[in-house]
Amino acid sequence: MISHHKPASGAHVGANLSVSQIMWRVVLALTPATAFGLWLFGWPAIFLFIITVTSAILFEAFCIRLKGRPTKPVIMDGSALLTGCLVAITLPPWAPWWIGVVGSGIAIILGKQVYGGLGQNLFNPAMLARVALLISFPIEMTTWANVSPLFFGDSPGIIEGLHITLSGLQNLDAYTGATTLGYIKTEFSQHRILPEILKDYSPTLNFIGWTRGSLGETSSVLMGLGGVWLIRQNIIQWQIPVSLLGTVLLLSSVFYLLDSDHYVSPFLYLNSGAILCVAFFIATDYVTSPNTPTGQLVFGAGCGLLIFVIRTWGAYPEGAGFAVLLMNSATPLIDYYIKPRIYGRDRKGKPLEIPKP
Repeated sequence: MISHHKPASGAHVGANLSVSQIMWRVVLALTPATAFGLWLFGWPAIFLFIITVTSAILFEAFCIRLKGRPTKPVIMDGSALLTGCLVAITLPPWAPWWIGVVGSGIAIILGKQVYGGLGQNLFNPAMLARVALLISFPIEMTTWANVSPLFFGDSPGIIEGLHITLSGLQNLDAYTGATTLGYIKTEFSQHRILPEILKDYSPTLNFIGWTRGSLGETSSVLMGLGGVWLIRQNIIQWQIPVSLLGTVLLLSSVFYLLDSDHYVSPFLYLNSGAILCVAFFIATDYVTSPNTPTGQLVFGAGCGLLIFVIRTWGAYPEGAGFAVLLMNSATPLIDYYIKPRIYGRDRKGKPLEIPKP
């Protein structure tokens, strides 16, 4: 006689959301911060954003067509749109048009399609594009526009904005300056200390995003709110954002307490650069991050550690892109050593004992 036992849980988990629903919700979460950044930097940023996103979609369609597959279902899943948005918000908002096109091409073709398409890529496509552009075109990728909100007196009009997007900022030095992190790095090389460097620094303006930087570096509060909404929607899990931000918070607090003249405060650290964008929208990429909650904690902590090390002692003011790519390469190793328990087996892989009736 066979005894039947009611299982404690199912062997299979069903997904409530499709790929396209997930992609569109992430785009929606990015919308407030992106819209604020586009308003903050005016028409040049709007034109560059449109060019970058459109290029990503066209590159995706081109690659799918080469494979002989119908393009419409792939384009409509929103993955190319999301990749284009992520590439666009990592660029200087007044960068020339070709930066957006090259960035989208790298992200879609080299970062995604050469591995087989959606779900097969080894590295985060947007960060691969960001790092490749930064290394290849350092001047264009480190020329930052001053805040010039749309419809304000000093904001470029449509024609001037289009001219900036088509030609870049080579002859517009009066419109440019350094980001907070870049300015600190430069002043440190002049042997100045933080109290002198940050005498004009406004924490409030920096928090709301009224500062130079990419669209993903401006409004920390809107990026954070979008990320929290994704967690509440169960689109992403809390492990990577919490461990990444917690690691940066811990390290910056310790070093700031040890020497506040040469190490920035935790508040400035968390509200400068693209750290919140990376924590919620980049590092949480399903494909390039570990599968298990424990592995995700390790992954996030590794990203946070590398960001702190590169920002503090490296040559680049912002180390988020490099940190994510390095940890992407470590994801298979993390998944190898930190594995989920197989249904019907213990953590060591041995079969569970079935209780006798």
